[in-house]
Amino acid sequence: MKRLSFLLMLSLLMLACTKQQVPSPDKSLQVFFRLTEDGAPQYSVTQDGMTVLDWSQLGLVSADQDLTRGFKLLRTTTSSFQETWETVWGEERTITDNHRELKVSLQHLSGLRMDIIFCAFNDGFAFRYAFPEASDQSLVITDEATEYRFAANHEAWSIPWRTEYYEGLWTKAPLSEKVDTLCSPITIERADGGYAFVHEAALTDYPAQNLYMQDGALRTYLTPWLEDGKPTPIKAYVTLPFATPWRMVILTRDLKAMVASRIMLNLNEPCRIEDTSWIRPMKFIGIWWGMHMKSMTWEQGPIHGATTENMARYLRFAKDHNIQAVLAEGWNKGWEDWQHFSFTEPYDDWDMDYLSRLADSLGVQIIGHNETGGNAADYEDVLDEAYAYHQAHGIHAIKTGYVAPIIRTKDGLQWNKGQSGVRHYRKVIETAAKYHIAIDNHEPVMPTGLQRTYPNLMSQEGVRGQEWNAWSQDGGSPCEHVTVLPFTRIMAGPVDYTPGVFAFENPVMPGTCVHSTLANQLGLFVCFYSPLQMACDLPENYLKHPEAFRFIEEVPCDWERSELVDGRIGDFCIFARQERGTARWFIGGINDEQEREVTIPLSMLKPDKTYRAHIWHDSDDADWQTNPYGLVIEQREITSIDTLRLRMASGGGLAIAIEE
Repeated sequence: MKRLSFLLMLSLLMLACTKQQVPSPDKSLQVFFRLTEDGAPQYSVTQDGMTVLDWSQLGLVSADQDLTRGFKLLRTTTSSFQETWETVWGEERTITDNHRELKVSLQHLSGLRMDIIFCAFNDGFAFRYAFPEASDQSLVITDEATEYRFAANHEAWSIPWRTEYYEGLWTKAPLSEKVDTLCSPITIERADGGYAFVHEAALTDYPAQNLYMQDGALRTYLTPWLEDGKPTPIKAYVTLPFATPWRMVILTRDLKAMVASRIMLNLNEPCRIEDTSWIRPMKFIGIWWGMHMKSMTWEQGPIHGATTENMARYLRFAKDHNIQAVLAEGWNKGWEDWQHFSFTEPYDDWDMDYLSRLADSLGVQIIGHNETGGNAADYEDVLDEAYAYHQAHGIHAIKTGYVAPIIRTKDGLQWNKGQSGVRHYRKVIETAAKYHIAIDNHEPVMPTGLQRTYPNLMSQEGVRGQEWNAWSQDGGSPCEHVTVLPFTRIMAGPVDYTPGVFAFENPVMPGTCVHSTLANQLGLFVCFYSPLQMACDLPENYLKHPEAFRFIEEVPCDWERSELVDGRIGDFCIFARQERGTARWFIGGINDEQEREVTIPLSMLKPDKTYRAHIWHDSDDADWQTNPYGLVIEQREITSIDTLRLRMASGGGLAIAIEE
């Protein structure tokens, strides 16, 4: 018996002193774990035998105890997982989840149990902290010690964490020069030519992750709770058992593989909605751009936009042009003071009963709009009433809004990306699902893949979108901006950027405009992924360019397959996507301010088939500043062995529809 006890103690001692590891399925990536002499958990990562992340700190800090050290190792377990699952909607129909897992079970000197679960994928890794004991014990988290100690001073694309609504211009600089605290995600161009994408997955009942550089490592700063509008030391209140969101890093050798990674979705739970038949990807137009152009108003008055007559005109236009839905902003009472929005009381010049019947007869959906003015608490009080009202009028999609730097939740004034804000957004999604309503969330928390679990969360803003090109004092977003987003913000999830401007004159602010050609606006519909994709301009502007608008009429927003054909962050990108359920392909390209010729191999097409390509591209004299309307439309017969060579102008682009 003594010998058995001695051997057990010896084996536990050896386990505690031995570095644990888990390889990716193809063995190219290795995640290592160790405890230091004082019981501090750490990890490191290699790829192709080279260190990518040096030993990096792990752990949490609570109000009562320091959970960054003082641990002993109880056991480790490893497992493998592989499945292929089908998306409700997405950039591809099926996704493969193939990873290996290492679970490290630790016990703190306080007696608290904590597991650290690592997942190693061929294209990256993830980990989370889990407290397995169902004891109803509570923790007050005051800090998270997670860090990412990259082995080189890579270049990183980021925006500061306090950027309102995430609506900023992403900038590139060496990690060592990033002096601001940054919002997650961060996209990294590695010194070895590879790429990294640092983000989180499955953000639930926890504050959003932010990152800052200190002592050569990216460290985690959790969004804090506020009291009287000021940050407190408290980051999260949790009740055990509990697991944090996944900390996730995509690591790939090239840009195409980074864009193709589905680690974030695989880390989220499977779909919880049994019947998803009512969740439908849609293109839509809307009574919206006119407000930014000052030809309409949100509030009722002489040039009110959301009137019965105007909405009927939009619905009929949508019917005639293969547009599935129409958004109306400003239909409901409350816009006159931004204090007391009603989500069931229309203005006097809006007949909801008539319009819902008209939309149904035309086969076009109405997308509702619920702006809260940042008053999330009041919105929660009427969610059931509001969603029942929309459902009764055949409305199965709502665009929500929270225009306020700090939103008012049930816990008072809080940041939207703090724990209270995250809880609110989750309640909205879950309540909407009960009424068969999809959500397009504006002023959101940054997406983390929750759309796998609740696919009625279809799109979100969280980006410096098209509206900035109507009124921004800096003249509008530079051409480079749209070529950065597919590799930064859109890596986190679908984006409601609202492409499709066809009129480049701005009578309201002549010094501000869309830095784009017509071909660029078309290319955005393929390069920017969203299952709810808005064509934002006025119907009359589309009617002035019917041949260009034909591409928007044809392009879908739900895909069988997607791939990045070519691109460089901040320079240009070209995406190819196959329409879900058909053999049609669509290709889009967008460019920065430097005109360039691009080559597009067509190897994604089936061999031994002949296709017809309808091509919209910049004319020889097109330029976003001098001739944004310069557009050439042509047809070519192509096969899979062909390569297209096309010019993209300054701020230009291209769009291609391919059919057998």
